[in-house]
Amino acid sequence: MKKIYILLTVFLLSIIASVTAFGADKKILIAYFSKAGENYGVGTVEKGNTQILAEMIAKETGGDLFKIEPVKTYPTAYDDVVKEAKQEKDSNARPKIKNKVNNLKDYDIVFLGYPIWYGDMPMPVYTFLDENNLSGKTIIPFSTNEGSGISGTVDSIEKYTKGNVVKNAFSTRGRDTQNSQNKVAADVKKWIETLKVNKNI
Repeated sequence: MKKIYILLTVFLLSIIASVTAFGADKKILIAYFSKAGENYGVGTVEKGNTQILAEMIAKETGGDLFKIEPVKTYPTAYDDVVKEAKQEKDSNARPKIKNKVNNLKDYDIVFLGYPIWYGDMPMPVYTFLDENNLSGKTIIPFSTNEGSGISGTVDSIEKYTKGNVVKNAFSTRGRDTQNSQNKVAADVKKWIETLKVNKNI
């Protein structure tokens, strides 16, 4: 009987440890790049696909939202954005961003969100990583795409930072964030539960 009690105690402690892996006292930042205007497959939108996803994550985690905003705004027309994005990737550009994270040192967990452009993160996201030291923080990637999935960006972030990058990234089609928000929100909720960072913990 005593052995069963000990095994049960160990089991319960392991569950508690996993549930509080991030800890209820951990401060969460949700940094993301997103573009409104004309988007592939959804027409012209007032709110970008990745922003919608970021807001869903914020609702589930209680984290603070931070939008990565380039000084030079991208064109509204989709084809013009594609052209500029390719030029930036080919030249490994670092577009200036106009805003800063307040008290970055206070955050323990950073969700990092972006659309997939030419199989990579948009260059302003690299600018964000250059300007913000995420070493020692837990980095959780999420993205929107139109068929490429996360496209190797988790490994790119891991190589680019000294943070602890979570491999279990979330990625969904951008058109679904616009047209199937209830389903995507449910998927986000399930994903957050696997990460053990729910705001109710």
